[in-house]
Amino acid sequence: MDLSKFDPNSSGNPNYNIFGLPFTEEDAKLVVLPVPWEVTVSYLAGTARAPERIKKASLHVDLFDPDVSDGWKQGFFLREPDKKILFKNDYLRKESELFIDYVSQGQKIEENRFMCKALKEVNEGSEFLNAWVYDQTKALLDKGKLVGLLGGDHSTPIGFYKAIAEKYSDFGILQIDAHCDLRKAYLQFTHSHASIMYNALNEIPQLTRLVQVGVRDYSQSEWDYICNSNSRVVTYFDKQIKERQFEGLSWQYLADEIINHLPQKVYISFDIDGLNRTLCPHTGTPVPGGFEAEQVFYLFRKIIESGRHLIGFDLCEVGISSNEWDENVGARVLFKLCNLMVASN
Repeated sequence: MDLSKFDPNSSGNPNYNIFGLPFTEEDAKLVVLPVPWEVTVSYLAGTARAPERIKKASLHVDLFDPDVSDGWKQGFFLREPDKKILFKNDYLRKESELFIDYVSQGQKIEENRFMCKALKEVNEGSEFLNAWVYDQTKALLDKGKLVGLLGGDHSTPIGFYKAIAEKYSDFGILQIDAHCDLRKAYLQFTHSHASIMYNALNEIPQLTRLVQVGVRDYSQSEWDYICNSNSRVVTYFDKQIKERQFEGLSWQYLADEIINHLPQKVYISFDIDGLNRTLCPHTGTPVPGGFEAEQVFYLFRKIIESGRHLIGFDLCEVGISSNEWDENVGARVLFKLCNLMVASN
């Protein structure tokens, strides 16, 4: 694409695409698929509207990245959120809220026909969404595009994982998250945001290793799953990381140790609540603790320096706020992921 008349030092043009870049989907090397879905969110809602809000905030991100100075020149493009998906989300979200409230009070769903219907519709809706994400991402991969996914809640990328698994015979996921997401059918939702990694490990044999970093809120069943995974799941808990740093280990040492658990092909799954809550105050399930953004970016850079290959990413659980702070941080995380993705390819 001819960029001779595009000024990367100017303010972002709202008539252009993500980060104010003038690329079409055809021209762009990397395409970001927005998935406006938060049907199974069990605490704070809002992330379904994150993609459009991140796009707006992205106009204020400077295009110079000292890690990948000209990465943007390869082209990033964010599709418009699919209105049919958003409409389906809004309808099912109302049903799931009623269901969650009902179940949380200890009521038995088999005694309530409406609740039985709501559960069935939510689970069927999630299956529909997973198939849609698979179809969209597979088509992009088949065209030779690099692909990222922008949620929505953390249940959204499993269809992308399955498309990735058809392209690569084995790969690992690096998960940045405050939670393990290893619960089975959380609140009876088969594809809950709290079950994404449980489902991925059970449904995708090509996923040979899951490395979780920053976890600080988890259940007994998730702890048992990790302990019985035969090292298929390696979890670096936030408490463990900080205590080892308090005792003198550097983040460089820990980052190298984390990366050594990853296979050659790496997919990054970034739940924004892996960061310190000051950076994501309106995320769906916030937890005290977490990383500064630059700590995580350092870990990502070290993955590339190790010679490993980034094959995809998702960014999920970004909340929406009145002052666009969450969206601002989300836009900058997305920009870093896009740059590192093209640098690795």
